[in-house]
Amino acid sequence: MKKIGITFLTACLGGAVAIGSYKLVENKYNDGLTFEEQQKVHFTNNPAPEIISSAGELDFTQAAAAVTPGVVHIKTTYSGKSAQSDGQDPFGDMFEDFFGNRRRSQGPVMASGSGVIISDDGYIVTNNHVVENADKIDVILTDNRSLQAKVIGTDPNTDLALIKIEGKGFPIVRLGNSDNVHIGEWVLAVGYPFALNTTVTAGIVSAKGRSIGILGQTKPSPTGEPQPRTAIESFIQTDAAINRGNSGGALVNTKGELIGINAAIASQSGSYEGYGFAIPINLAKKVLDDFREFGAVKRGFIGVNYTELDAAQSKELGVNEINGLYVNSVVEGGGAAAAGLKKGDVLTKVEGSNIFSSSDLQERVGRLRPGDKLKLSYLRDGKENTVSVTLKPESSLKLASNNKPEAVKNLGAAFSPLNADQKKKHNVSQGVVVTNVRPGGFFDQLELPIGTIIVSVNGQPVKNGQEVNDALSASRNNLASINAITPDGSKMKYQFQIK
Repeated sequence: MKKIGITFLTACLGGAVAIGSYKLVENKYNDGLTFEEQQKVHFTNNPAPEIISSAGELDFTQAAAAVTPGVVHIKTTYSGKSAQSDGQDPFGDMFEDFFGNRRRSQGPVMASGSGVIISDDGYIVTNNHVVENADKIDVILTDNRSLQAKVIGTDPNTDLALIKIEGKGFPIVRLGNSDNVHIGEWVLAVGYPFALNTTVTAGIVSAKGRSIGILGQTKPSPTGEPQPRTAIESFIQTDAAINRGNSGGALVNTKGELIGINAAIASQSGSYEGYGFAIPINLAKKVLDDFREFGAVKRGFIGVNYTELDAAQSKELGVNEINGLYVNSVVEGGGAAAAGLKKGDVLTKVEGSNIFSSSDLQERVGRLRPGDKLKLSYLRDGKENTVSVTLKPESSLKLASNNKPEAVKNLGAAFSPLNADQKKKHNVSQGVVVTNVRPGGFFDQLELPIGTIIVSVNGQPVKNGQEVNDALSASRNNLASINAITPDGSKMKYQFQIK
């Protein structure tokens, strides 16, 4: 009996040492994994329980049961100063309504949103606009525990943020693959609309790759130099009912896999009207891993300025393609220039997939870091070519001097000088063409489209962005007038007040 007892104690001690060693190795091992790899380990060790239902083949109970414990309520507190630091919500009424009716006041302000737990040690993905400038972030779990969170990283260019609560063993939502999402597929939206308890709504994927202009456009630097486009919009559109407070919540498929982070709604009333937009999880994965590893996003750039093609723009530019991106200019020191891309090329494919809009390219690039390679196909002289472009960091980019688009802050627009063909076609000797319009700027308010030609400002002919700025500065009584030619050839005169 004594030998048996010693053997038993030895076995127990050995097991305890083995388990302790395993946990130590596991913790160090997990630190080097991406969120997706870490989840694979978690779900292998913790298989999800099955739920028996009689609802038939199309059944959401399994997905809802798997997801709701991992979706949290986020409450933020702002001091009067932080809530009004820039005088307005940087995302406008659309995000303000969706986030939870954040009101301006001189005292503390409260707001409400949602978040999704993606690791059992407390990492939570939400929207940047949910936590931006918050003085305090409280996370309320489905078991009513309230824990204070700290910000790990935020990115206004994708409207993503990563926050963390302290603890272990939190329920998580399994990361899916947004590339496999199909239009017409059933999805669930999970969150805390109107600060209610966890709410699940169902709908379908209405569209993919949507760009709705809510994350801003290229803005000039303080010195007036144009900057690379950094905002990435390639939203999944859904008609699943989402409302104020759903911001940062989960969009999942019927398997309970996270395919998107709810970010915005298109609504005249501020409430659900059938159009919701979610950030694809495949884009979010890279951004979130960057947050945890570096504390900020490591973004690579191709180094081109482009125009989306449609039938009218193709005719305007004298190219035969009606889909793709027309290269207006390349960037000195950029990956595109090193790969041999030139002005006039038409980008047609990225990694073998067709490019129909800028979002098709932006999302693929947004998943990569500086130094990564990207395959691009382009048309030149009627022949399609494919090159490998090495992405460069933003700090290395400088717009080519021979094709520098001019940016003017007052108008909320970017310009390029007219080329010889454009001057001949419209019978003008000089002018600038609008290459970009920023939401909320003067041109956006006038509904002045990209491709419009500005001939004169306040009666003064213009041939570059600086001359547009100078002419605006000479305005009397803060009133300005612009003579323009619209993309369809119509001559228009616009008058507006400048601030």
